Amino acid sequence: MSTFISAFIIIGLAFLGLAIGLILKNQPIKGSCGGMANLDEGSECQICGRTDPQSCSK
Repeated sequence: MSTFISAFIIIGLAFLGLAIGLILKNQPIKGSCGGMANLDEGSECQICGRTDPQSCSK
C-alpha cells in the first residue's frame, strides 16, 4: 500500500510541476509536430480547417 501512495504522490508532484510551469509561462500548449506553424502557405489545418495560423494564436 505504501508503494501505491508514494507512486501517487510522485505522479501528483509531476503534474503539479507541469501546471506551475504552464501558468508561469503563460502560453498555450503546443503540439510536438508544430501544428499550424508547420503548414505550407494556404493549406488548411487537418483538425480545425483553418488556413490562417494567426487565427489560432491568442
